[in-house]
Amino acid sequence: MRELIIGGRRIADDEPCYVIAEAGHNHGGSVPTARTMIQTAAACGVDAVKFQKRDNHGLYSPAMLAQPYDHEHSYGRTYGEHREALELGLPAYVACRAVAQAAKVAFFATAFDERSADFLMELGVPAIKLASGSLTDESLIRYVARLDVPLIVSTGGGEAREIDRAANWIAAQHMRFALLHCTAAYPVRNYAELNLRCILTLCECYPDTVIGWSGHDTGTAMALVAYAFGARIVEKHFTLSRAGKGTDHGFSLEPVGMRKLTKDLAMAHEAMGDGIKRFYPSEVGPISKMRRWLINGRWQIGTAQEQMPKVCA
Repeated sequence: MRELIIGGRRIADDEPCYVIAEAGHNHGGSVPTARTMIQTAAACGVDAVKFQKRDNHGLYSPAMLAQPYDHEHSYGRTYGEHREALELGLPAYVACRAVAQAAKVAFFATAFDERSADFLMELGVPAIKLASGSLTDESLIRYVARLDVPLIVSTGGGEAREIDRAANWIAAQHMRFALLHCTAAYPVRNYAELNLRCILTLCECYPDTVIGWSGHDTGTAMALVAYAFGARIVEKHFTLSRAGKGTDHGFSLEPVGMRKLTKDLAMAHEAMGDGIKRFYPSEVGPISKMRRWLINGRWQIGTAQEQMPKVCA
């Protein structure tokens, strides 16, 4: 059965969509902002709020850290200074975890390297996310797959053979995981590149694995298509204001959009039904005014309720 459990919440084909608010680094390195983002996202009805964790000096080369990075979205003169300004330490994560617990939402993060995965395990997260860039990183995938926590793996930039190889690396450790279809463009400007039918393909190729979608588009409409195609996890970037400083704010959902997303996905789950065609009580009145009946030898529209078919509740 396609099933994953994160923090006691069951994710499966017969369950409502699991919605992740990807806060990323839209907090700008501010703990108060990060705490507010968690509280606000929880009020919007999401199931989880996710951050990103990097060990910058172990992850990036000295040359990349020293690269000039001086523009309107930069938090430092070099890329290293920029990344360090956005990184939250253990006290900040502990504080954010407490806010999430109080708001009754799951709180976890993407681990970009092994030290970050250890950091998150020390924190006690209910899941770990692996970004699209890690799809071909055998060392990181095998390392994280050995940890006793569910994995969510994005597949942006990957082809079928790379997804299958990563899935085999994880399955070798007997770890439950989810695969998210993703297009690694930030944002996606060509909607044909969303290729949402890939969700159907993933569902067919991995019948025992929860399939989801990580959307880098603007708006909420495509998430409903993804859900209808079988995505049971939907991840969307989240911000308090799209005018914020940083490259991710512009395609992130503000609270109004995130609230709409969670409500629409909840309605979509209810509307999917079971596929059995029924005649509902709510249809009795309209059908009695639209359908012709044989009344006194003539085909007429009337109010002969005795002519109505049996209603199935």
